[in-house]
Amino acid sequence: MTSIGFQLYSLHAVEDDLPAVIERVGETEFEGVELAGLGDADPDAVGEALASADLELAAAHVGLETLEESLEETAETYRELGCEDVVVPWLEPDEFESVESVEAAAERLNAVAADLAAHDLSLHYHNHDQEFVELDGEPALSYLLEATDDDVGLELDLGWAGAAGYDPLAYLDDHAERVRLVHLKDYDGDAGEAAVVGEGDLDIEAAVDSVRDHGFDWLVYEAEEGPDTYDTLTHADDVVRTYW
Repeated sequence: MTSIGFQLYSLHAVEDDLPAVIERVGETEFEGVELAGLGDADPDAVGEALASADLELAAAHVGLETLEESLEETAETYRELGCEDVVVPWLEPDEFESVESVEAAAERLNAVAADLAAHDLSLHYHNHDQEFVELDGEPALSYLLEATDDDVGLELDLGWAGAAGYDPLAYLDDHAERVRLVHLKDYDGDAGEAAVVGEGDLDIEAAVDSVRDHGFDWLVYEAEEGPDTYDTLTHADDVVRTYW
C-alpha cells in the first residue's frame, strides 16, 4: 500500500528546530516524512520526535559527496532512525552535458549503492530539470538509468519533469520498474518552472491514481515556495485531504 509523505526541505527555513517541525507534521494527515539532512539536530531527538508524532521515515536526502566521504557514519545514523532508503537529491547540470559525464555520474552512484547495500540501505536519485537535457534525442535522465545498476532507484519529481517539457506521468509509467518513491510537485509548463501544488498543470488526481496503481511505496509532497512558514504545511495538508 502506498503511503503519503512530506519532504521536510519544504520547511527548511522555519525558525523551529527539526524535532519541532516533525511534531507539526504529525498534526496533519501525512503518514511520514522525508528528511533533507539533519542539520544540527541530535539523531536521537529526531527519532523521538518521529515516534511521538507517529510518523514513518519515508527516506532521507543525502548529498552524493557526503555518502562518498562519510558512508559508514551516514549509513549508521540513518539506519538507527529506521531509514531504509537514501536519496541523492542533486547533481550539477554539467554532470548531464554529455553521455560521458552521465556515465561518470552513474559509476559514482553504482559504487555508493553497492556500499549502502551492505548496510541494508537502498539508493535512489531525485531529479530536477537539468537531467532532461537531450542527448542524442533522449533525456539525459534516461541515459543515467541505463548506465546505473537496477538497484539504483529513481525518485521521480513530477513537477520538475513537467517543467522540463515532459509528460511526467508518461515518464513515470515508462520507468516504473525503477521507481518506489515519487515526489508530488506541480509545474507551470509555459514558464518551465515548478509551481504550488494545485496551481499548475499537473493532474493531481491522475498522479495519485498512477502512484497507487503502480503500488509505489511513497508519494512525497514537496514545496519549493514558502520554506519559512507553516502555511506551506497547511496547504500541503489541504491537498492531502482533497486528493488522498
